[in-house]
Formats: sequence, structure tokens, C-alpha cells
Amino acid sequence: MGSSWIGHSVLLLLIVGCGARPFYPLPSKLVDRDRLPIQTSRPYNVAHRGSNGELPEETAAAYMRAIKEGADFIETDILASKDGVLICFHDVTLDDTTDIAEHKEFADRKTTYEVQGTNTTGWFPVDFTLKELKTLRVKQRYEFRDQQYNGKFKIITFEEFISIALDATRVVGIYPEIKNPVFINQRVKWSDGKRFEDQFVATLKKYGYGGSYLSENWMKQPVFIQSFAPTSLIYISNLTDSPKIFLIDDVTMPTQDTNQSYWEITSDSYLSFIKQYVVGIGPWKDTIVPVVNGSLQTPTDLVAKAHALDLQVHPYTYRNEHQFLHFNFHQDPYAEYNYWINKIGVDGLFTDFTGSLHDFQEWTSPLSQDDDTATKLLHKIATLVSPYQKG
Repeated sequence: MGSSWIGHSVLLLLIVGCGARPFYPLPSKLVDRDRLPIQTSRPYNVAHRGSNGELPEETAAAYMRAIKEGADFIETDILASKDGVLICFHDVTLDDTTDIAEHKEFADRKTTYEVQGTNTTGWFPVDFTLKELKTLRVKQRYEFRDQQYNGKFKIITFEEFISIALDATRVVGIYPEIKNPVFINQRVKWSDGKRFEDQFVATLKKYGYGGSYLSENWMKQPVFIQSFAPTSLIYISNLTDSPKIFLIDDVTMPTQDTNQSYWEITSDSYLSFIKQYVVGIGPWKDTIVPVVNGSLQTPTDLVAKAHALDLQVHPYTYRNEHQFLHFNFHQDPYAEYNYWINKIGVDGLFTDFTGSLHDFQEWTSPLSQDDDTATKLLHKIATLVSPYQKG
């Protein structure tokens, strides 16, 4: 992305953030206008927390960048504020990706809660109202990534996230996660007695999301609902027919709500059971192809088992940096994408670098897609070889 685009975007977002209006305007309701449809012919490019390899995660800027770079879906994690507003934020605490530690007025909010059986200390979003959360600024999670945008962007709400997708110039899907539902339901209470999952689905319905996978309505407003908690997925199956993805953690991590082991939830019998409620699974990629000392081992049969049951497989997370690329790929993220798409045969990929995956898929797509694409590709090839041609 050009630096001029970022400069204008940062200025716009800062201006909006200073006013009384929402951080990002609510949807324009133009969802029925003619827009380029979402592609369904190749594995989905899922922008993990937006294009967060380049910009701070789960921010409006990261999501808009991902859309510009070609994401099929923008992915987010949904938590709740103290006053019950659904927000886009990954961690159960604010410590690692915001400037909360610099806010002395909130020093006494630091506390310890039990989360998934472990005592966790920090500043928790569930102890702050939305107004208070909006005073914080988001920062990059990893020090080796670009730090120049730290402190420029606010936490956004679920509704603001939805508005970004609905106001895109083409159809862009959303991929929200019901995050830490056990903890959220313990700490946040809604006046009408509803659960976290009820609020989550109600928000989707408010903006027109619904319909089974590939149905007419789904194609207009694509959505996958994801969760590591099988009971949440089963519960919402009675509330919406939108497609759901069962997330699968590392082999050492039991499910947060049912305390089942990795081996239980990837067994043939359990996959057959959960298929009643989901259209796919989202495993940590190193559980599909184990890694020892940085090198890939023999792939498991998890993808084959899922596909035999007509379940999609959307692994996470693909990252460009050498800290995350296994030795087999020789520091080449395109080699990793090629391996997972063409050898393992996955149906979607969660990536921190939307542009890289989009470029790989565009460059490796058949020339017969359309004349314009073919012409552009041939021009790229000519540009690459021209310096080596003899005069």
C-alpha cells in the first residue's frame, strides 16, 4: 500500500476520533447496491485481525487495509465491555496491545481473575465502559513489526467493524469469533438476562446477516461465526443458520467450556457429532502438520477426515516473518502458501499479511480467469524479464 494512502487514512481517523461521532460511521445501508461478489472458487483469504502484520490489530485501519489488499473475509474477536457493548479485541486483558499502563487514572483497575483455569493478572476490558475503552490507543503486538502507528487508533465496536465490511466497494465477508464466552458470561450481565451469545447473534441479525452457507443472502453478506467453545456454537445454532467454524487449539489445550482434549475433539466420532452444527473447523496449523525443531513432520490425517465429512478446513495463522516460517519454506511465505493450498488442500487461511496471500493467489491463478488478469500477468512477466533481454 502506498504511503500517501496511509497518511490520508491516519489523518481521517484522527479527525473522526476527536469528534463526538462514532469512531467509524455506522453502515450506510447500501448493502443492496451492485458490488463485485465474493469469490468462492479458491481458498478464502481471511484477514486475521485485519492486516495486522502492517498495522495494529483489530483497528479500523487494519481492516480497511486488508480490504484494499484483497481479503475475502475480515476476521475479528468479540469481547464485551463492562456496560455490555460488544468490542473487537483479542486478548482477555488490555495490557499487551494498548497503552493502558500509561493511563494513571486506571491504575487501580488492575486485578486478577481466573480465566480458563489459570489466574490471569492485568486490566480487563470487562471492567471498563465503552467510553473508557475509547480513551485507550492500540499498539502493535510484536516489537519486530512497524511501530509507527502505535497510539493512533482506537478500539472499535462490533457494529463499527460490521460497517467497514458493509461499506466496502465489493462484497467482503466477516469472520467474528465468540471470544472467551465462559469468562464473558461470568463477568458481564445484560439487563434483559440474555447471554453473550444472544447479544452476538442479535448484532449480526440487526445488520442483515443470516442464511446458510452459499445461500442467496449469505452471498450478499457472507459471514462465518467461529469459536473455540463447542457449547456456544451449539447454543447459537438455535438462533441463526449462518455457517459456523469450530476452532481447534494446540494439542496441549483442552476446550475452554467442556474440558475435552484435542484428541477427543478431532476423533472421527466427535467430528461427526459437531458436523451437525458447523460447516468447518479452524485448527492451529501446527496440529495439522506437526513441527519439531522448526521443521515440518509428516502431516496428520485431520484434513482428510474433515473433508470426508464435507467439513471445510481453515487453519491459522500464516505470518511472513522468519520468526514464524518453518525451515522447510526457506524464509519464503509464498512457498508456505503453496504448500498449504496445493499439497495439504485447505479451504481457507487466516493470515496476518492479506496482501501476500492475495498476490500469491492472483499470480498462480489460471490465465483463463479473464483477459484483463491475463494481460496484467503477462505485463508483469515482461517487466521481470526485460532487463535480461539482449539488445
